[in-house]
Amino acid sequence: MPSAANRPLSPHLSVYRWQYTMALSILHRFTGVVLSIGSVALVGCLLALASGPHWGGNLEGLFRLPIVRLAALGWTYCLFYHFANGVRHLVWDIGRGFEPKHAQLSGWFVFLASLAATGAYWWWGPFAGRIL
Repeated sequence: MPSAANRPLSPHLSVYRWQYTMALSILHRFTGVVLSIGSVALVGCLLALASGPHWGGNLEGLFRLPIVRLAALGWTYCLFYHFANGVRHLVWDIGRGFEPKHAQLSGWFVFLASLAATGAYWWWGPFAGRIL
């Protein structure tokens, strides 16, 4: 039985050249974590609203804080980014878009489309003009 010292190691990140698609993959995972945390916070907000006017009023005061609005803006970006990148992965699942040029273009599209969707939501959505 070979010892642990004699076993081959997996390639380390230093072996690979940094690529734009690697950053998008890491960002996809990060936005998934943020969406999970934000979903728990959203459930807490809904419970507060369902608990009556006292807790709802406290929640309204909380959402007037600039840091909370900024967090909501970030959560919204994560939502649109994760959705758009998920669609990109679905396209990859059918075997299309793997060429380096297409992968890079679709990555830029996902990044810019999620920025545009976030801006549009906060400009015309229920919080129109009240980001900070």
